[in-house]
Amino acid sequence: MAQGTGSINSDYKDWEWSADAGERARLLQSPSVETVPKSGESQGDGLGATSALGAVFIVVNAALGAGLLNFPAAFSMAGGVAAGITLQMCMLVFIIGGLVILAYCSQASNERTYQEVVWAVCGKIPGVLCEVAIAVYTFGTCIAFLIIIGDQEDKIIAALVTEPEGAGSSHWYTDRKFTISITAFLLILPLSIPKEIGFQKYASSLSVIGTWYVTAVIIIKYIWPDKELAPVEIPTSPSTWMAVFNAMPTICFGFQCHVSSVPVFNSMKQPEVKTWGAVVTAAMVIALFVYTGTGVCGFLTFGASVDQDVLLSYPSNDIPVALARAFIILCVLTSYPILHFCGRAVLEGLWLRYTGVTVEEDVVRERRRRLLQTVSWFLLTLLLALFIPDIGKVISVIGGLAACFIFVFPGLCLIQAKLSEIQETRPVSWWAQVSYGVFMVTLGAFIFGQTTANAIFVDLTA
Repeated sequence: MAQGTGSINSDYKDWEWSADAGERARLLQSPSVETVPKSGESQGDGLGATSALGAVFIVVNAALGAGLLNFPAAFSMAGGVAAGITLQMCMLVFIIGGLVILAYCSQASNERTYQEVVWAVCGKIPGVLCEVAIAVYTFGTCIAFLIIIGDQEDKIIAALVTEPEGAGSSHWYTDRKFTISITAFLLILPLSIPKEIGFQKYASSLSVIGTWYVTAVIIIKYIWPDKELAPVEIPTSPSTWMAVFNAMPTICFGFQCHVSSVPVFNSMKQPEVKTWGAVVTAAMVIALFVYTGTGVCGFLTFGASVDQDVLLSYPSNDIPVALARAFIILCVLTSYPILHFCGRAVLEGLWLRYTGVTVEEDVVRERRRRLLQTVSWFLLTLLLALFIPDIGKVISVIGGLAACFIFVFPGLCLIQAKLSEIQETRPVSWWAQVSYGVFMVTLGAFIFGQTTANAIFVDLTA
């Protein structure tokens, strides 16, 4: 991966870091994309090699993930199919708008990653807040991944040992806390310790296959339901108008690909905002069909009784669903180290900024710090995953942070980019774009505040 030269924000020389400081926040990017060298480096004009069609599939891959399992429950919370689809369609306009804004600001600032764009355009304080938000978001996502592993292992073990549905584990080795812990220590921790994660390119293909297979199974199971499935109650309207907003965290968590979108944009053969607009529109439409198909069919199959993880609603002995669970476990096992790597890179970047040192100054100390960061991150996420009952609890919190990446930071970037333009007269289009940025920041702040407050209230009253 090529390393950039100079500082992230040339206006803050005291926060500058060297070009070869090892792990840092600028490495946070899509697993499928290599960082593109800036102008003046090797490869001549600095253009990437990704075609527009390739960029579409990379963005789709970045958007689709574990949030898929929570969409049927989100439709249930929103009050039915009509409310869920309407909310998705309304939010999709601003989700696409945020992706286009990030490309525009990336081009204007000549920066290559999400947090670097925020740093360059908005300054130090928003830049630090962005990096902290990324660290917290990746931390929460890692917790959700461990919970998902436990969910799927519970069902697989129940089928293997022929335990009745809903029964507690009769053996210590089938206990949920034990199975999550042993899987995490034996598989996830060793994959998380290395300084670099070259295997991440294989995880992308695996995630795509697993996601599409899960969607296909859920749709097929709705069209040709099992005979033992009893009729269910299907809500057709939300219980209150505020209930619609309960689906927002899941939608934001599901469609959040903005952090990895900037490197994807810069990896294109022709990184133009107009072309990028077509790319992200096509990608989000594909993601919309996948999420809507899963959400609608999963919700209509189980109605109001659908679990937060839709695969938990299916019987343990269902072979196609069991294969879907195995796919999900494999996807999560390879995705956890990538998310941890991103969070660790941000923490390392913040550390290097404040201390003003480079990794090369003390290799031994860097190795010890990396081990400490990795083990602490791993143990904290594992501990929380053992006691948080379902992924809905986690998504309700980190979904609010996803709203910040989708709405707040792109909105701030657009406002600052337009305010920095030197114009004698400001046309109507200028005011329209600034107003759009203000609206995005306001909308994102509302979603973040509402979802976070609601999550805290639900947890306190549970």
